[in-house]
Amino acid sequence: MTRQKTLAGLSVLVQDGKLDPVTLAEETLAGIEAHGDQAIFVGLTRERALKEAAAASSRIRAGRSLGLLDGLPVAWKDLFDVKDSVTTAGSAVLRDTPPAGSDAAVVAAVAGSGMVSVGRTNMSEFAFSGLGINPHYGTPHNPASTDVERIPGGSSSGSAAAVAAGLVPAAIGTDTGGSVRIPAAMTGIVGYKATRGRYSMKGVFPLAESLDSLGPLCHTVQDAVWLDAAMHGLTAPVVRRGEVAGLSIVIPETIVFDEAESEVVEAFEDAIKRLEKAGATVTRRPFPTFKAVFDLMARHGALVTAEAYALHRERLAGPEAERIDPRVVARTRLGEKITMPDYIALLDARDQLIHETVESLKPGELIVHPTLPHVAPPVALLLADDELFFKTNARTLRNTLIGNFLDFCGISIPCGTGAGEMPVGLQLAAPHHHDDRLLSIALAAEAVIRGEA
Repeated sequence: MTRQKTLAGLSVLVQDGKLDPVTLAEETLAGIEAHGDQAIFVGLTRERALKEAAAASSRIRAGRSLGLLDGLPVAWKDLFDVKDSVTTAGSAVLRDTPPAGSDAAVVAAVAGSGMVSVGRTNMSEFAFSGLGINPHYGTPHNPASTDVERIPGGSSSGSAAAVAAGLVPAAIGTDTGGSVRIPAAMTGIVGYKATRGRYSMKGVFPLAESLDSLGPLCHTVQDAVWLDAAMHGLTAPVVRRGEVAGLSIVIPETIVFDEAESEVVEAFEDAIKRLEKAGATVTRRPFPTFKAVFDLMARHGALVTAEAYALHRERLAGPEAERIDPRVVARTRLGEKITMPDYIALLDARDQLIHETVESLKPGELIVHPTLPHVAPPVALLLADDELFFKTNARTLRNTLIGNFLDFCGISIPCGTGAGEMPVGLQLAAPHHHDDRLLSIALAAEAVIRGEA
């Protein structure tokens, strides 16, 4: 039986008693096991899923539903501790570590909403790539590709592929430089990166704690709003639907369009025209702070690299380094060259740039630009050429990492297609802790952005 893909669609069936959560869980697990791409998941939590589904079924039959998400499936990027399951962070070196003794805080929060955890999804090793290639567990196929095999985007590669392939209605990822928004844009789904600290990071394997944030990957903004509420322990969403009419958006003229594919720009500009027709006011202006982010990295090194090296330096100095993807090793070891004065200079300058960027925005103004400058490229060329791999990785991360460095929240929404009929994403972004407003506007604007209104 074909099920509706969205959480909202499934919720109607489950809450009305037309679809039993146990049946849904069994169908979901069977679909994952029978799927042609076995690189999407690194493991299933079958026993837990069936137990949680049975509990949801009993509650709903007794008229005690926990809410909109009760009994619905969810998958977790392999950075989240899920009790009795091994957190490998996409790496072979952690494969034999003991299973987690407890859930990560956000896993427990989502379980509290009644959601059914079905498994762990694949990812870039240690989350240190925007491409989604993994030599240990395989690279998930991009479900949106109809010509050649293309990358899914990373580092939340399996999470995006699982949703885009219709295996689960939602998955939860992490985002340090774009790792939710990049694969969402490449596979044609919605990816929301919350403000850093909006959810607890307890029990989540880090990459760079100054930049790490979390967020859902799903089919609609509505689903993202529901998941956001569950992830920080709310029993129901508090976000209100906003209005496009009167919305003020600004398109940066700095960095984000450099070397962008013409088809990506065309799809983005068509979406902007639709937003203007719906009543949004659009302005374009330079953002000197965007360029300053990259000038800082050129002068002092990347903040993510410094913190990733500090996390993994002992691992890189020992025999485990031989079992890690050489491209991950090479990129992480760049952090060895970043001195403590460099690191402090980065943090100090970051605070100033965050302040300057926020001050440059008018009240209520949102930043809008293409999530990525290109569509998902073919896998084969990247596997064959390390230089091309690193160049493509840097280009892929470029637009999204700005938001992590400046502590923005952001959401990628599909806005059309580019080369090879591959999806193009449009990112709406707002200053830190403006998540509710961002989601409010995204709810109102989604149909317009997609060209469905």
